[in-house]
Amino acid sequence: MKLNKLIYGTAMAATLLVASTGCRKSQFNINQNVNSVTDSTVTYDVVLPAALHASGTIVGTAWGPIQNWMGYWARSGTYAPNVTEETYDLTTNFGNGIWNSCYDNNYDYQIVQNKAGGAGATFYEGIARIMKAHNFMILVDVYGNVPYSQAMRGGGNPTPAYDLGINVYRDLFRQLDTGINLIKNAVVSTTNANKGITTNDIIFQGNKGKWVRFANTLKLRMMIHAYAVAGIDKAAEMARITAEGSGFLGIGEDVMVQPGYLADKPNPFYNVYKISVAGAQTANNIYYRANKWGIDYYKYNGDPRTSRFYEAGANGLVGVAYGLPPITDNAAANLAGIGPGLYKTNLSPQTIMTASESFFLQAEARLRGFIATGSTVATLTNTGITESFRYIGAGDPSTYLANNAGYSDVDINAVANSPVNPAGTQPVGGLFTIISQKWFALNGINTLEVWTDYRRMAYNEVVTASPVNDRFVYGVGIGYDPGPPISVSPQNTSTKIPVRYMYPQSEYNYNPTNVGAQGTVDRYTKIFWDLN
Repeated sequence: MKLNKLIYGTAMAATLLVASTGCRKSQFNINQNVNSVTDSTVTYDVVLPAALHASGTIVGTAWGPIQNWMGYWARSGTYAPNVTEETYDLTTNFGNGIWNSCYDNNYDYQIVQNKAGGAGATFYEGIARIMKAHNFMILVDVYGNVPYSQAMRGGGNPTPAYDLGINVYRDLFRQLDTGINLIKNAVVSTTNANKGITTNDIIFQGNKGKWVRFANTLKLRMMIHAYAVAGIDKAAEMARITAEGSGFLGIGEDVMVQPGYLADKPNPFYNVYKISVAGAQTANNIYYRANKWGIDYYKYNGDPRTSRFYEAGANGLVGVAYGLPPITDNAAANLAGIGPGLYKTNLSPQTIMTASESFFLQAEARLRGFIATGSTVATLTNTGITESFRYIGAGDPSTYLANNAGYSDVDINAVANSPVNPAGTQPVGGLFTIISQKWFALNGINTLEVWTDYRRMAYNEVVTASPVNDRFVYGVGIGYDPGPPISVSPQNTSTKIPVRYMYPQSEYNYNPTNVGAQGTVDRYTKIFWDLN
């Protein structure tokens, strides 16, 4: 049985980010000003580890607002309200760090791609193409249409045209194919152009199979995002993956950056959200506290991950409704904060993708028929749960699974959500379980993927008897308050979470014709795969 814990009062909020969490390159980057870099001053083997570290920083530190929007974190009462975020009234100056850092990072990968390609260093070139694809996927998923085919030319084209998001996705599949082939066919020796790959590849240390499985899993992520888009041929893409033969990221195969983090060059997540290099509690660690709706949902399920995703404050494992005016009771010290399963240690590797996410993607692909053979939906889903428990350090999920049998946010085979809900009136197992478990698993790890799930899937696709709802709804299917919750800021008049970021003001200043060609864009302008 689920724990008999109900949330009294109105379920609350989500949104925010402190400016210092923008995804910037830091200690390990060789170039802070990309305009000063020339082919004569860098080599591909030096640029690659710096670029990979920067990719980890983007994934690990850029998503504070979405953490709040999706019900994981909230502003503590120690800080004044952030009106822009808590009212969802986004501006062209909101979240610019993602845009800037992804393009900056891809400029480095372009240097690696060009110079490695010219030298015959195919392993390096393959990695660069895969990581560029990873960043462009982020850009499309956050902003929609973006500069792509004319981008990465530096001063050669300072005002690149925008490509349709769907066309970027289509080409990313082919870029990943190219990256896979380059890596699989790479010859590595101590004297040829691929030398040093085991050291300079600070993710997989030159393991070809893991790079290929990562690339295939990125393809699968795009297929799942665009599951309802007729213009992307999922059957053909899956046939290519099957023919290639390496499969997807498997048990224990987390994608993690480890350049050799040190006390004075720490893990990016730890440095931003826990303790600074100087040894002090960071401002973000005080600012971001547990969202009441989110932490109570974990506790409602008796989830052992609660104390790994969150760290008890003076009042225990308690959260705050996002958007509440600051009061002493909600001071940071009283609330649960970011947990040890996320910040780990200052020397820990920085995660880019977990094996848990891979298995949830595979489970949905199996359910939708994109994957036709192999492990069942149930096996893939439960493996995803097990991998989440492993990653976060929560032990064996067996008791958790047993205690939640029959409840469709945990039990993939549930035939009714809850004894208190009539059969057929709420979602049963299947897709509802997969999407719910991704929410439970990716807290603080890959919140962009959770936000994408929320945006891409209408709730009445999952719950055919439900009223029309153009977004996924968490929790309500098993008797918990529906979420993600909306900000309770007194200034908020919106009842909808944004579905995209605005283009940066710099684009309107310096590339006005091309950004203007995208038409009127606001916080509710949909990404191409959002058909709701």
